[in-house]
Amino acid sequence: MESPRTYVQTARATATAGTRRRILDETVALVLRQASVDIVLADIAGAAGVSVQTVLRHFGSREGLFEAAVAHARQQVAAERAAPAGDVNAAVSALFDHYDRWGETMLRLLAQEGGSAKTDAVTEHGRQFHDNWVREVFAPDLAIRPADQHEAIIDLLMIATDLYTWKLLTRDRRLPRQQAEQRMLRLIASILGEGR
Repeated sequence: MESPRTYVQTARATATAGTRRRILDETVALVLRQASVDIVLADIAGAAGVSVQTVLRHFGSREGLFEAAVAHARQQVAAERAAPAGDVNAAVSALFDHYDRWGETMLRLLAQEGGSAKTDAVTEHGRQFHDNWVREVFAPDLAIRPADQHEAIIDLLMIATDLYTWKLLTRDRRLPRQQAEQRMLRLIASILGEGR
């Protein structure tokens, strides 16, 4: 049987973890709303229902919160974009879900590149993440092609599935999502060969 002291310690640890997660969730939500990585601790504390001192107790500094929030957002993005290797339809659907949620913010952050080291770090990570995602999702298709063709195919697949391609199809061309997804799938099929 659990002792009262152990129960209290477990409850405290659970509450602490919940508070930490709530602060991180609110930080990510604020970045999405304002499309900027500039973090105002008072805004985050207010949204999370805690004091600024509580935020600092959990993360040490504004910089510590930023780093933790970036890691938290990366986990969310990885979960949102997860798709079985080789399942291109599922991958494109997950990609559109992700772009529908984060796309406008990502476009604004890209427009701010060069303005701050934090913004540049976030956008550079996004590029690297997309490169890794393409390599994982299309690994079965790459495996059946000569190794000297891989990088060229990856470059083309990155363009076909890029944020700006999504923007062109859904925002500029104003295609309904289903049609936009079909256009992206056709681009991918033309890169990999219709008989994939």
